[in-house]
Amino acid sequence: MDDDYYSIDAILADNQKIQCTFKLDVPNLGYLEGGEEKDIKTNSKIQLPHWLAPTLLYQDWVDFAIPPPFSLRVRKALNAEPRHVRLSSLVGGGGQWYSFGRMIVELLQEPQSEELAKVLQQTFHARLVDLMDQAQNFGGAAGSMGGAVGSGDVGDDFREGLEGVERELFTLAQDSARATKLWYESSDKK
Repeated sequence: MDDDYYSIDAILADNQKIQCTFKLDVPNLGYLEGGEEKDIKTNSKIQLPHWLAPTLLYQDWVDFAIPPPFSLRVRKALNAEPRHVRLSSLVGGGGQWYSFGRMIVELLQEPQSEELAKVLQQTFHARLVDLMDQAQNFGGAAGSMGGAVGSGDVGDDFREGLEGVERELFTLAQDSARATKLWYESSDKK
């Protein structure tokens, strides 16, 4: 993920919601709950955007729960078979699952942060092999068949399950496969 201020991916990941529980009463911020209350009461649970949560956590005003895209159920599914989990459906806003996960790792304490970081890394490594294989197949076939295979249902289904960073890598690998195939075919004729 790009941490650049102007990066759309960073903005989308930073706007993901985190379930926070307030440890104290906060006057005049009841509108954050979306209700008619003027104040936030102790033990109120509110979905806050990630960009706001770190400040409140470091001030020790709130606790937070690990978001559903990184729950124990999801981590078990990823440990069992990471290639078959549709990461794009776990996080809205362009499917920035890895980016949001990295932000959550920074908020967690040592044992949990290491565990989640390991899940993110292992998931990426396990899915990368399939991603590159599929991109090479679709990219290479599209160059010889006029682009028909790369835009077919199989390619679209595969791409729909990819997370934002994976989609970018997939597109780059497809372009590379097409360029390599064109170069190989053009050098064959000479």
